[in-house]
Amino acid sequence: MRRYAEPADIEVAGLVAAALALGSAPLIVRAVERVLAPLGPYPAAALASMDDGAIAAAVGGFRYRFFDENDVGSFLCAIRSTRERHGSLERAFLSGDRPGDADYASALSLFVRKLATHAPASWRPNLFPDPARGSAAKRSFLYLRWMIRRDAVDPGPWRGADPRRLVVPLDTHMAAACRRLGLLTRGITDLKAAREALAALRVLSPEDPVRYD
Repeated sequence: MRRYAEPADIEVAGLVAAALALGSAPLIVRAVERVLAPLGPYPAAALASMDDGAIAAAVGGFRYRFFDENDVGSFLCAIRSTRERHGSLERAFLSGDRPGDADYASALSLFVRKLATHAPASWRPNLFPDPARGSAAKRSFLYLRWMIRRDAVDPGPWRGADPRRLVVPLDTHMAAACRRLGLLTRGITDLKAAREALAALRVLSPEDPVRYD
């Protein structure tokens, strides 16, 4: 994401990177490079100019972990169509938010489903997990962290969202660290555990609890 200056390009590249953030860092970067390379220096504009067939051709032969060209091609089409419908991924996300909610889990679930409705075909559910299914949805919440927080780590191109409502992108390593520190007692690494860890981190930093991830 740091390659791009425009929020539109950062939010598109970030969504691809978050969806593929499984495995070792060098392999993740290689997979993300493979998807983004055909989109050039301005991925948002490139996607907007491509039809479903052109997108499918651009990612032809792609395979990484559980995902293949059909999954990624459909995902890119969903990104393009969602941006076309709402103007940006940020607006698509915020359109499903209820400001009274304590965190962004419900808004994220609606965002995931919104993307799916704009896809020409389904992709594997674990490509961009829906937190409503009960999992920690680590990569989906990771995307929100990248988009909403602004510091030397997270680029934060979205200006209309609040870092206080982010949910911890909880994976097995983060969960183990939280348990060692007494911030998490739940033995299962799921959405309930992510919210428990979030509650503990809010005591330490109410304004930016996910800074500790």
